[in-house]
Amino acid sequence: MPEMPEVDALVVFLRERAVGMVVAEIEVASISVLKTFDPQPTSFRGLTVTDVTRHGKFIDIDVDGLHLVIHLARAGWLRWSEALPATPVRPGKSPLALRVRLDDGSGFDLTEAGTRKRLAVHVVEDPSDVPQIATLGVEPLSDEFTEDRLAELLAARNQQVKGLLRDQGTIAGIGNAYSDEILLAARMSPFAMTRSFDAERTRTLWEAIREVLTGAVGSASGKPAAELKDAKRRGMKVHGRTGEPCPGWNDVPCGDTVHEVSFADSSLQYCPTCQTGGKPLADRRMSRLLR
Repeated sequence: MPEMPEVDALVVFLRERAVGMVVAEIEVASISVLKTFDPQPTSFRGLTVTDVTRHGKFIDIDVDGLHLVIHLARAGWLRWSEALPATPVRPGKSPLALRVRLDDGSGFDLTEAGTRKRLAVHVVEDPSDVPQIATLGVEPLSDEFTEDRLAELLAARNQQVKGLLRDQGTIAGIGNAYSDEILLAARMSPFAMTRSFDAERTRTLWEAIREVLTGAVGSASGKPAAELKDAKRRGMKVHGRTGEPCPGWNDVPCGDTVHEVSFADSSLQYCPTCQTGGKPLADRRMSRLLR
């Protein structure tokens, strides 16, 4: 799933190419992608793109005050083309869900792989009309995200720290991948309980969040949309690297290998030596032993 750094890079990419252009047409290939019914996508025809911004993992394209809000979910992606096919989009079994055609022939396709369709497009007059945006938590690279703010969030409800990092209503934009990377950098078990954090551990976690995300945003910045997925994979130290040697939380190999805990529809990766005192996490039931 694209997370804050990749979505941020897509926003910059789109802003540089689409702002000032007129929308010629928005063509829907899969009706399930639309999560709103009024206004219609045809309402964008003839309007000018005035800005592109981000809310958590959402892309917000402002078109003369009407907003096309996109959430790529787990398997969605945005594919830019300087010259889109002239043939109209037709519903079918292809990954294509929606096409935005600009007046110079350029534009982008929204695609989604697999059978679980979670890609979401909202057409709204105000981004806060999207319930998931209205309830977003603090942006982790904003001035509002201070050590004190993180301490408040940790104390608000006793939960596993991995879950807190992924909760969009608490901290916006962090998902499964970057939460794994943050916890490696912080040298913390993903199952550590949040109310066990003292001031020192809170500071360590806050610094890890800022460091990992700032580095990822910098790495993604300036890359075209087509390169962002591979760039994200290459930048991961533990996420998606089960069985590989751990490069170490401080880039000094620790001698251990990356381990995994699997859940019903996801998994997490971590290093026992760097994060859990050398004790492998067998499954979720072991969490109380490894705080």
